[in-house]
Amino acid sequence: MSRRLYRFGLLTLFVAWISAAVAQTDPLPSWNDGPAKQAIIAFVTDTTRAGSPDFIPEPERIATFDNDGTLWIEQPAYVQLAFALDRIKALAPQHPEWKDEQPFKAVLEGDMAALAASGEHGAVAILAATHAGMTNEEFRKIVKEWLAAAKHPRFDRRYDELVYQPMLEVLAFMRANGFKTFIVSGGGAEFMRAFAEERYGIPPEQIVGSRIVTKFERRNGQPSLFRLPRVDFVDDGPGKPVGIEQQIGRRPVAAFGNSDGDLEMLQWTTETGNRRLGVIVHHTDGDREYAYDRGPIFGGLDKALEAAALDRWIVVDMKRDWKTVFPPEKR
Repeated sequence: MSRRLYRFGLLTLFVAWISAAVAQTDPLPSWNDGPAKQAIIAFVTDTTRAGSPDFIPEPERIATFDNDGTLWIEQPAYVQLAFALDRIKALAPQHPEWKDEQPFKAVLEGDMAALAASGEHGAVAILAATHAGMTNEEFRKIVKEWLAAAKHPRFDRRYDELVYQPMLEVLAFMRANGFKTFIVSGGGAEFMRAFAEERYGIPPEQIVGSRIVTKFERRNGQPSLFRLPRVDFVDDGPGKPVGIEQQIGRRPVAAFGNSDGDLEMLQWTTETGNRRLGVIVHHTDGDREYAYDRGPIFGGLDKALEAAALDRWIVVDMKRDWKTVFPPEKR
C-alpha cells in the first residue's frame, strides 16, 4: 500500500470516528437545545443508569406514542380520513347509486358540511364501504397501494413521508436505551400496521388502535380473518388507558401525545408518584407545518394543554424546539 493511500485510509477512519462520536453525544440532532430536548435526554439517562434513584428495569420501560399529530401530520384532516374519502371516489364508478345517496353524495361533491351532518350513520356507512367486507391482508394491501400514490394537498409529498424527523429520533433513542415503543392511537390498528414498521420501526404487535369487528372464517378453503362493518373498540380519550392495559399489560413510564385525545393516556402514565415522562407536541409552526391548538376539527389541544402545567409534562414548541420537521425528500 502506498503512503498516500495509507494516509487517506487513516483520514477516512478518523472522520468516521468523529462522526460517530458526535452522533453519540447528540442523540436528537434535529432538536434545538432547550428545556424540551434536555428533559427527554435526562429522563432516558436517569432511568436507565444503574444505581440511579430513578432507575427503571428494562422490562418496565414502556413508551407509548400517539400517531396523528405526534408522529406524522394530521392536518388538514386525519390521513385515515383522507384514505377513506379517496377510497369512496375510487369505488364510485361501481356504485352509481352513490350520486344520490348520503353520505357518499357529500363525499363525491366535496360537501364537508353535509358529510359532518350525516353523523354516526354516515361514519358507519363510509366505514363499511372502505374498511370492511374484506380480509385484513386485503385491507392492508389497499392501504399500502394508496400510501404509495396519494399526495398531501399542501406539501405534495406522500403522506408516509410526512413523519416528524425529531420524533423518529426520539423513537430510536429510546429503543437504543432499552425502551419498548408502542403506538397508541385513535386511528385504526390495521391501517397503521400497513406502514408503521417501515416508517417508525414499530412492529404490528406493538400497535394499539381502534378496531372493527373481525371474525374467523374459511374462504376458498383457507382460514382468514374477515372485517365486518361494526366498531369493536375506539382507542381514543379514556379508551387509550383501557387499550394499553388490554394489549400491553403494563403501565407506560413515558407517553407522547399532541391533543386532548391523549389526555387520559398522559395522566395514566405520569400520575404515579414516580419519575415519569409526559410530552405534548404543540403545533406552533404555520410556515413549516401548521399552527393550531384550541378549536380545530382535528387534533384540538385545550384540556391537555392546561393539564400539562399541573402534571409537569413537557410541551414541545414545534417552531422553537425543532430544527427540522420532516425528513429530506427522496430524490
